[in-house]
Amino acid sequence: QNCHQPVGQRAGQEPGSGGLPEGVEYIPTRKKGKNPMKPVGVAWYSLYARTRLGYLFYQRQVKKARERYPHGHSVPQPYCFPGVKILPIPVLSNNYSYLVIDTGSGQAAVIDPSDPLAVQAAIEEEGVVLEAIFCTHKHWDHSGGNEALCQKHSSCRVYGSALDAIPQLTNPLADREKVTVGSLTFEALATPGHTVGHMVYVLDGGPFGSPPCLFSGDLLFLAGCGEPFEGSPETMLASLDVAMGLGEDTLLWPGHEYALECLTFASLLELDNSALEQKLQWAVQQRQEKRSTCPSTLGEEQTYNPFLRTHRPELQEALGMWQGAGEDPDAFRARVLKEVRRRKDLYQAT
Repeated sequence: QNCHQPVGQRAGQEPGSGGLPEGVEYIPTRKKGKNPMKPVGVAWYSLYARTRLGYLFYQRQVKKARERYPHGHSVPQPYCFPGVKILPIPVLSNNYSYLVIDTGSGQAAVIDPSDPLAVQAAIEEEGVVLEAIFCTHKHWDHSGGNEALCQKHSSCRVYGSALDAIPQLTNPLADREKVTVGSLTFEALATPGHTVGHMVYVLDGGPFGSPPCLFSGDLLFLAGCGEPFEGSPETMLASLDVAMGLGEDTLLWPGHEYALECLTFASLLELDNSALEQKLQWAVQQRQEKRSTCPSTLGEEQTYNPFLRTHRPELQEALGMWQGAGEDPDAFRARVLKEVRRRKDLYQAT
């Protein structure tokens, strides 16, 4: 496979005359819950996250996705820098796992191995040795492949937070703890909210002359943000701020392909955001060709992701929200985040 080396922003074509691209429509209706991790009720979430019923549902997801998308839901583009290769692996109906390879030693790590067969196929095709699994959180669509891969790769260690019930966890990580795989160095950052023990992983790009790479799981998507199933708006805001502290050139590798849905929703909030309009048009083209939309950069995300723009007066005005006299700025931002989340949960892409 050919590798792509990112340079600058990946914005796509020039913005048009305004409005949504032809063929893209949003209907204000309650979500139908076609993705099990969308807001479909506390009872269902408890069953999915905490019982064997969740695992059985995950197995059904895997089976259906393999039948519907025998080659994956999207066409991924490997990214290469001197000494490192990042291979997105499209799994289930919209998830991404990532195989990160130290090309010098042939050692590799995988982030969130949802489907062990897809991940194993990538490992064999690349001819690498799997040394580590990094799990962002416990949900089956991010951790369901852990057991099968550990059985096949005896030296593989499973990393994640001890606060989440991550399958096959061997090496619990603390906030800011670093792990080395070959010449690759990953830093774990605690980002609770989606789950109590959610973590993201940052690959240090310095030794390879590349930007940092953020594997964000369900904390942050292109133009979107994960549901705070196990945290408050304040908790989620603090976790998003941790991610945004990494620098604008950081490459964002999210856990899901939600770009078109998230960008379309965001365009309904900020009607005059040219960066948002441009990115949406680019994403429409990408998805028409079934191409992956990742990575973006954190710098880009700040221009169009409403969940990262809670401090922006234009978004606050669009929501009809104003900071109260004497109100703490972060408390106000948490209120804004809560309102964006509420509105997002009322819409479904078609």
